[in-house]
Amino acid sequence: MTPPDPSTVNIDLQPGHAIRRLHQISVGIFLQELADLGVTPVQYAALQVVGNRPGIDQRTLARSIALDASTTGGVVDRLEARGWMERRTSPEDRRARQLALTSEGQQALADCIPGMLRAQELILAPLSERQRGDFMRLLSLLVRENNELSRAPSEAGAQ
Repeated sequence: MTPPDPSTVNIDLQPGHAIRRLHQISVGIFLQELADLGVTPVQYAALQVVGNRPGIDQRTLARSIALDASTTGGVVDRLEARGWMERRTSPEDRRARQLALTSEGQQALADCIPGMLRAQELILAPLSERQRGDFMRLLSLLVRENNELSRAPSEAGAQ
């Protein structure tokens, strides 16, 4: 099969380009909605997962939010420096570090929820209710079916 002439390829019709642009838009909206808290989407994800699963270890957190271990370590470092998260030595494995939100971290997570929900609403605002359902179903399918192709596969994406 002969590859197409490069001058005939429209980048705006490529799914990867559109996904990258939507990611930029999504992050921009999220940062706008949570500007007063100074929380990034990745920090929010870490807060939410640790809030839902107190005692989770850092490696499992990384798999849960689809980040590599070193990036996750930096995220935890920043949240710990803000007094929102703490690391504890696991009683079962002294090498493992369990994560928990501090009371300040629990309040920060609660404070994030309204802005996070507004951001999600703004991202999907151009779509009808039916289109939103279709979009989320198809997006979930793409993420789930392509999860193993990621440099940092998500433990949740495999379900």
